[in-house]
Amino acid sequence: MRRYGKHTDEDDIRSRPNRKGTRPRTNIRPAHEDAAEGMVLTVDRGRLTVLVDDRIVMAMKARELGRKAAIVGDRVALVGDLSGKKDTLARIVRIEERSSVLRRTADDDDPYERVVVANADQLAIVTALADPEPRPRLIDRCLVAAYDGGLDPLLVLTKSDLAPPDKLLELYGDLDIPYVVTSREELENGDAADRVLEQLDGKITAFVGHSGVGKTTLVNALVPEDRRRLTGHVNAVTGRGRHTTTSALALPLAGDGGWVIDTPGVRSFGLAHVDPSRVIHAFPDLEPGTAGCPRACSHDEPDCALDEWVAEGHADPARLYSLRRLLATREHTEDD
Repeated sequence: MRRYGKHTDEDDIRSRPNRKGTRPRTNIRPAHEDAAEGMVLTVDRGRLTVLVDDRIVMAMKARELGRKAAIVGDRVALVGDLSGKKDTLARIVRIEERSSVLRRTADDDDPYERVVVANADQLAIVTALADPEPRPRLIDRCLVAAYDGGLDPLLVLTKSDLAPPDKLLELYGDLDIPYVVTSREELENGDAADRVLEQLDGKITAFVGHSGVGKTTLVNALVPEDRRRLTGHVNAVTGRGRHTTTSALALPLAGDGGWVIDTPGVRSFGLAHVDPSRVIHAFPDLEPGTAGCPRACSHDEPDCALDEWVAEGHADPARLYSLRRLLATREHTEDD
């Protein structure tokens, strides 16, 4: 049945109102110039715990940020309810530019890059000298990730009462990496914490290590109980009653001494995301020698200019060996 005549015009056509409104869409987003600044302390299932001034605020990421995710250590801008009261929720509207990023992949064939920590100054690689045995390949991989992400490395060797540190320290002597050696007794009486704190003063330090090396025990010794209360209610989010290092957690040191970021224990440290050309930046004595390298040089091939650079006496051969050993970790698993 024909609803209109043969000679209809647009005035005869009945239009249905737009239920979603008639306001045109726009790509212009609010600037949020009055947003408060904060630091992300932990992330759990889409909810972020953020320190704003001296308050702990629960927040979620604004839709306008799209796929960009905030991680522990990020400096963010927030709007909404910033009171920190129970059952309140703020909104993260901006993630500030990061000064450093610690990344890893599940393995060397995994294209998915996991961003672990942002804006850390250094990476503390915690390794037991025995029980479990040290894994130099894993240490090398953590060093590559630190150099690639713009973090200064720090070696923390635990359980020196079970094995001497000399052999392991000799392996990394040419890298000039600062280190601290501790024993189980020193962890209990506080001496170890005092020596480690000297290396952490005024810095944001991410701690990594595989299970059983004493990483979380050390972190607990470094952060006084009254400082842990600042983030204590974070555990209510996970429902576990205490922090079991299933996600990264930032904890403040006493006074203005800096921050410790405890990360989950790692079984592997994939480096699929690492560009070898960035690792050379951690070797300033070798970097000028790469000027004569062929394009996309791996720095471990016959035409590499670093061999001639070192032969001419510009750098110690041991440093070139260390660089190539670290780069070689990208080609092998840490269990090789």
